[in-house]
Amino acid sequence: MNHVYEVLDIIKDELRNTIGCNTVSFGLLSEVDLDKTTIFPLAHIIMGQARPTQVVEFDFTIILADIVDENKEEAKDDEFYGNNNLQDVLNTQFEVGNRVISRLRRSQKFIGSYELVSDPTMDVMIDRFSNLLAGWELNFTVGLKNGISIC
Repeated sequence: MNHVYEVLDIIKDELRNTIGCNTVSFGLLSEVDLDKTTIFPLAHIIMGQARPTQVVEFDFTIILADIVDENKEEAKDDEFYGNNNLQDVLNTQFEVGNRVISRLRRSQKFIGSYELVSDPTMDVMIDRFSNLLAGWELNFTVGLKNGISIC
């Protein structure tokens, strides 16, 4: 049985095929690569709880983040948008999360091996990391048929 590999491959492949995502990584939140060597935008998959019943449910959080670029010039036209691209980053990374969830929903109808168990949520993330990253935390649960027989 390869439940963990199966669900991780599904999510990884969807992220890698999504415009607006250049790097896909996996691990603990403390392992998010914040170095300048990372090619942003970044999607970092964090695996949460698993509930092995008749359907194995896995909780996921995906950090969808990009670097906010600061403009040194004073904002002249519109103080609401300021001197950076924060709204652009939030918009782009929201669309990455939205596309991934839409693809997972659409694909599950054809593959039939998994399903989104609950409605996904997205929480905005600003000033959480040291190098001016912003974006979203995408939270969702995936259920897979339990391949272990009780017989």
